[in-house]
Amino acid sequence: MAPLLFLALLGVAGCAPEREQGQGGGDTTPDPLLETARAAFGGPLEAVPAEALDAPEVTLGRALFWDTRLSSDGRTACASCHTREGWGSDPRPHSPDARGAMTSRHSQTVFNITTQPALRWLGDRESAAAQAQGSIRGSMGFDSAGAILPILREHGYETAFRSAFPGDAAPLTPANYGAALEAYQATLVTPAPFDRWLAGEPDALTQGQRQGLETFLGTGCVACHSGPLLGGGSFQRFGVTADYWTSTGSERIDEGRFAMTGEEGDRYVFRVPMLRNIARTAPYFHDGSVASLHDAVRIMAALQLGRTLEEPEVEGIVEFLGALTGEVPEHYAPPEGM
Repeated sequence: MAPLLFLALLGVAGCAPEREQGQGGGDTTPDPLLETARAAFGGPLEAVPAEALDAPEVTLGRALFWDTRLSSDGRTACASCHTREGWGSDPRPHSPDARGAMTSRHSQTVFNITTQPALRWLGDRESAAAQAQGSIRGSMGFDSAGAILPILREHGYETAFRSAFPGDAAPLTPANYGAALEAYQATLVTPAPFDRWLAGEPDALTQGQRQGLETFLGTGCVACHSGPLLGGGSFQRFGVTADYWTSTGSERIDEGRFAMTGEEGDRYVFRVPMLRNIARTAPYFHDGSVASLHDAVRIMAALQLGRTLEEPEVEGIVEFLGALTGEVPEHYAPPEGM
């Protein structure tokens, strides 16, 4: 499908795009595919300024994220389910919590998450702060959110909380625990080759990745995977054309948001995941039932769009998705001395 037709499908065609000014001062003819991509995905992600990493709430959040002592078993941290080698996600389909139980759904990446309107597969956490605070009674294994406070005092965190939240008379609270973790996670932004291309660097994408992007747009993937994160902002039924478990081989049928809302329209509905770093965050889907990105692309095209993709089309989309892989942030590691 021609790139200008993509513009029409996205509702942004209608007049010829203006000519852009080149770096040398002369007019340059815009790349229609680039114009289409900017309309669908917005501007590029940008790295967080280095000075932001020294903010007291960020340094506190970093320590909290990696500290295994802050759990009911003394061996579990946020990083236990969001690993460095998994680009902030868990390479396992499910993760063990501090009580020894397995999570019911795959742990998604914590990279690039804080601008999403809701988190987790059901969208049942409104922010990274809410998710972190909720994890106290979840993965951290405590019976109440307040139960973590004596542990924080025991390990000398009071001073860091006072520094991070100087306006609070009593800063050591579960809410501030969540806020500090959110502040740290807000710095985990991973610009990728795709962002350099969006910013106007034409050689940042290979020809194969460009062709894969054209297939991604022409197939209709962009209907759900749009915006700067290529998804993360909407809910969709998983399995529009068929029951999802027939294609994924899922061991358990998960009813999605229906389990939370009881609304029939939410049966098998999940939050659409973003595609940032998707090539490094296997396994795929809410239950980690599919190991390869190649298979995930093929399954999604069939289940959501009713499309049977040819092998070169699948390979092209996978190649494009590789351009969404950024570097693991250097500060995604325990603080020195921990």
